[in-house]
Amino acid sequence: METLLLNPGDVDENADMAEIIVAVEEAFAAYEAGRVQMPAKSYIDLPEYNGDFRSMPAYMDAGEWDAAGIKWVNVHTDNPEEYDLPTVLGTMIYSDPRNAFPLAVMDGTTLTRKRTGAAAAVATDHLAIEDASSLGIVGAGVQSYTQLEGISTVRDVETVVVADKREAAIEAFVDRFGEEFDVRGGSIAEAASCDVLSTVTPVESPLVSADDLGEHTHVNAMGADAPGKNELAPDVVTSAKLVIDDYEQCTHSGEINVPWSEGVLTDDDLDGELGQIVAGKREGRTAADGVTVFDSTGLAIQDVAAAHVVYERANEDEKGTPYGLVDTRVR
Repeated sequence: METLLLNPGDVDENADMAEIIVAVEEAFAAYEAGRVQMPAKSYIDLPEYNGDFRSMPAYMDAGEWDAAGIKWVNVHTDNPEEYDLPTVLGTMIYSDPRNAFPLAVMDGTTLTRKRTGAAAAVATDHLAIEDASSLGIVGAGVQSYTQLEGISTVRDVETVVVADKREAAIEAFVDRFGEEFDVRGGSIAEAASCDVLSTVTPVESPLVSADDLGEHTHVNAMGADAPGKNELAPDVVTSAKLVIDDYEQCTHSGEINVPWSEGVLTDDDLDGELGQIVAGKREGRTAADGVTVFDSTGLAIQDVAAAHVVYERANEDEKGTPYGLVDTRVR
């Protein structure tokens, strides 16, 4: 038996966004049904390098298929300037739960971007207005690309407004998507007034206030993934319909972690988890809803679900590089 090695190109080629959205939605449903094992992220903090490592293991049973895996990932904020590397690098090991054989080792960086875009798409599909046609994005880094890719799969996006303090990043985004959408750079307020807003920044001081948002804007808060990070002002989360991906992760390191630690938010302010909405246990958007917010910290089951899609497609189409990674001899 051989392990399939999948480089960034292989992952990108086989990461069909529509399929990943379905798989990630199945992951949320399995989570709500209690058919997952997902230990909390473990952290290795490296302040001397302005970074950290995180391990994210998970097993999920989607009904028709099950899968297991672990992602070894980091956040090193100095990487782009000091090493010409992305802030986030990841490696995914995708295993057969029947016998633990490593079916694939794949680029987890591309996988993370894809599943993050898919998670925003699932939330948008359940929480945004049905006729949403405008998307605002705050932060024009690599994560912004899959936000548009995912959300435009579930809504007929026509207009895109992207805000970033780096003009070069905005220009690169416009160059990439200018032929597919009416896309332009704009202010944070202009982006936030769209039907859907995704925030994908690492800031620790809020960028978006309630006054910036449209009357029925759905917000995907994707940037906060560690204590102290905070993209939305308190008046946004206290007045919105607030949906989270995981209680423990969100209160510890998600978008709500700062107002939560300060006592601004409590359990009574949470409408529920996205898995409850996917499973039909709570309502998504209703006619009475105004602004909605999805706090996404990123779950290991999303990585496993995305890896399942990538591996199955790559294996079927004979993509990637088979490699004898582990000793399988029985002595």
